[in-house]
Amino acid sequence: MKIKVGVIFGGESVEHEVSIISAIQAMNKMDLEKYEVVPIYITKDREWYTGEILKDIETYSDFDLIKKYCANVVLYYKNGSYVLQKKNGLFKSVVKDIDIAFPVVHGTNVEDGVLQGYLQTIGIPFVGSNVYASVVGQDKAFMKDVWKSADIPMTKYVWFYDVDYKEDKDAVLKMVSKLKYPVIVKPACTGSSVGISVCDKEDKLFESIDEAIQYDSKIVVEEVVKNLKEVNIAVMGNYERQKVSEIEEVLSANKFLTFDDKYIGGGKGKVKGAKSSKTVSSKGMASTNRKLPAELDPKVRSKVEDIAVRAFKALGSSGNSRIDFLIDDKTNEVYINEINSIPGSLAFYLWDAKDINFTSLLDEMIQIGIKDYKKRVSKTHSFESNILQGFAANAGTKGMKGKLK
Repeated sequence: MKIKVGVIFGGESVEHEVSIISAIQAMNKMDLEKYEVVPIYITKDREWYTGEILKDIETYSDFDLIKKYCANVVLYYKNGSYVLQKKNGLFKSVVKDIDIAFPVVHGTNVEDGVLQGYLQTIGIPFVGSNVYASVVGQDKAFMKDVWKSADIPMTKYVWFYDVDYKEDKDAVLKMVSKLKYPVIVKPACTGSSVGISVCDKEDKLFESIDEAIQYDSKIVVEEVVKNLKEVNIAVMGNYERQKVSEIEEVLSANKFLTFDDKYIGGGKGKVKGAKSSKTVSSKGMASTNRKLPAELDPKVRSKVEDIAVRAFKALGSSGNSRIDFLIDDKTNEVYINEINSIPGSLAFYLWDAKDINFTSLLDEMIQIGIKDYKKRVSKTHSFESNILQGFAANAGTKGMKGKLK
């Protein structure tokens, strides 16, 4: 019997469209001998839909198609199964049941533990990091603080809230003055380089912060690495076992890898693996200009691999994460930049370079998700207690029964 995999994508995120691309790539590369693929699309206004046409990139050019041919559903636990049930209609019938959820989502409100929290609350097995690792993996301030405690090498940084900035700009300026310019200013919880800018001088700082606070309430400012070489590596596994992908060097004419570098690339192209032959404006992270494998000194390569595994374990990550590094090409100093708990295009190209094709990658991710679920349910999360009995007898609740009717 095939395992029914509910691929969840979209959501209220600035990376909504990128998620669609990544999900379509994944759905069209899953082993259909082993899995039944059930697409679950979350719109920008948080409505959930399912239907076969969601596997086709052309569907998303006309939202009326989705409303007409797809079922508007909710996912919940019912009679021993995890079901997608219609929200509308006289009988609100069950459309599909699924065995495991596979989030292919990017950014705030979905990748950041919000979706994972819902999945864990209803008890469904799911692929990828749990709530804790997802939260920390999305919030660059939390992420850096955790890695700092684990002695993971990073550039110097500070972070603050938007309210701190609005109430006392001079205090924020004093905090940032501990860093050496140029600095890079980032919203803490966005991805895909949205809202990020580089400041060469102090007089540009407030302009950059004003840009960043449009996207987040928490802002990170960090030093720029000189003689910059950016490399990425993926780590797959969980806290028990990990393995690393090939390392890529990402190429950009900018001081950091921009949204266009990541997703628009050199021009238009087809979504690799999609059923539609329509030309679209991105192939996801597969469109990025890169050297693969990266040209690295063996000692630097080993250092990147070692730090990547340590960083992955420090956060308690699971599944397949891409970890981005900054290297000073003259001194060979290696600094970790950030982790992507659910990377664009699921970083399949990094594993492909190690002779692990996309289909095998997806299979391994699902198997890790199943193992994580079995470990999770084997732990004790509740126990029998008469605490409420005691509370009712001693906490002055007599007489409330009538009031609650």
